[in-house]
Amino acid sequence: MTAYLWVPFTLLAAGAQVLRNALQSGLVREIGTLGATQVRFVYGLPFAALFLLAHWAIAGEPLPGLSQAALAWNALGAVAQIGATALMLHVMARREFGVAYAYIKTEPVTAALLGLVLIGDRLAVLGWVAVLVVTIGVVLASLKPGHGTARLADGRSVVAGVASGALFGLSAIAFRAGIEAVPNGSFMMRSLAMLVLSLALQSGMLLSWFALRGAAPLRASMRHWRISLGAGSLGALASAGWFVAFSLTLAANVRTLGLIEMPIVALVTRRVSGKWLSPRESLGFALITGGVALLLWAHA
Repeated sequence: MTAYLWVPFTLLAAGAQVLRNALQSGLVREIGTLGATQVRFVYGLPFAALFLLAHWAIAGEPLPGLSQAALAWNALGAVAQIGATALMLHVMARREFGVAYAYIKTEPVTAALLGLVLIGDRLAVLGWVAVLVVTIGVVLASLKPGHGTARLADGRSVVAGVASGALFGLSAIAFRAGIEAVPNGSFMMRSLAMLVLSLALQSGMLLSWFALRGAAPLRASMRHWRISLGAGSLGALASAGWFVAFSLTLAANVRTLGLIEMPIVALVTRRVSGKWLSPRESLGFALITGGVALLLWAHA
């Protein structure tokens, strides 16, 4: 059973992330991309600290030490994640909520390749097949329907979305490497400690930016404090799920399973935009679901 312990944490993270991104997408229209980006980190930090405090109190486990390698990997992941989030919100503001995800969720390929190159994470053959099947589904879901020849829609959104996915993939590898570099502690304690550290770094970077360039985005988020707190709490919950899952298995496995959120997003799309998915998008989502099933079968 412990071999599959990463699965429920990944599903928890994916579900919380869908809701968080929906709230952030709405905030973009009200307070801009930068203002909505910082909500995930600044408003998420207190909730992540509460998760760590709760585990410390319940488990009675001491806080872990931090090596230089853990700090360096964590800093790389923190910077990459800020850039990825900003690009993601930019794409989501330009495209329908569900279709925008298709561009961004090329991330598992990046995570698999970078994991192999940077930290030696090796996927099994069936794992690579699952990643490729899911990626084909992502590409199909990103094609604009109604043309004689299939082509990707809105080139600028494609570039920004794929760049966002690449940075998310890099951040996943960096965070996994950082957690592995923590010298002591259970997987839960190491994961939550690194989560709090990453959010503290990200919040510090963003608040420093606001101090230099003006705090209008931060003040705007305070005017929408209910939504900001909601997005922050969901973001902290999602990140906790991702970090714990990263401590248990390869980042590529986690991010591929996490794509099960895309069919969920499709249902959200129907409620938010009132638009039905095209047959091509539906086929893409079916391939994503099938690829995820193959990934789990590969671990059986």
